[in-house]
Amino acid sequence: MTEPDPKADLLRYLQESRDALLWKLEGLSEYDIRRPMTPTGTNLLGLVKHVASVEMGYFGETFGRPFFEGEPPPWWYTEDADPNADMWASADESREDIVGLYHRAWEHSNRTIAELPLDAIGHVPWWPEERRQVTLHRILVHVISDAQRHAGHADIVRELIDGTAGLLKQKDAMPSGDQAWWETYRSGLERVAREAGQG
Repeated sequence: MTEPDPKADLLRYLQESRDALLWKLEGLSEYDIRRPMTPTGTNLLGLVKHVASVEMGYFGETFGRPFFEGEPPPWWYTEDADPNADMWASADESREDIVGLYHRAWEHSNRTIAELPLDAIGHVPWWPEERRQVTLHRILVHVISDAQRHAGHADIVRELIDGTAGLLKQKDAMPSGDQAWWETYRSGLERVAREAGQG
C-alpha cells in the first residue's frame, strides 16, 4: 500500500495549475497574450503576472522568507500603485520577463514548501487581524485554489482568442470532435438556452 504524502499531493496540484497557465501563452503573439478579452480587462500575460505575485507573497512574506531583497516591485502592495497593476504587463515587460519571474516564484515557493512542515505557522499581513495566523497547509490550499481559478480564466480567454481549449497540453480532457461537431454542439446549447429563456 502506498503511504500518503499530503505535501507531495498538494505540490502536484499546484504544479499542474502552473503548467496549465503557461501553456495558454504558447503560440500566441505579444498582442494576443496582452489582449483584454473581458470587460474587466482579463488577459493571459496579466494572469501569469498575478499568479506569480500571489506565490511570492504567500510563500514569501507569510513565512518570513521574502522573495525580494530590499524593495518589492512598484506594483506590489503600495498605496499609490494601480490597483490592478499585477493583472497586466506593460509594453516594456516582455513575455520572457513575466514567465521568468513566474519560474523564479515557483522555485522560491518550492523551497518554502520543501523546508517547512505543513503545520508551520505563518502570518498573512494583508489579511484581517483575526485570520492572519495560518499554516503552510492552509496557504497551499489557498494558493492552489487561486491558481486553478486563474488557469480556468486563462482557458476561457485562450478559447476566445483562437479556439484552443483544454486542461493541459498533453491531456486536454476535451471530447474529440472537429469544428463542425463543435458548431453543432454549441448550436444545440443555444437552442436549449432560448427554449429555457422563453419558458
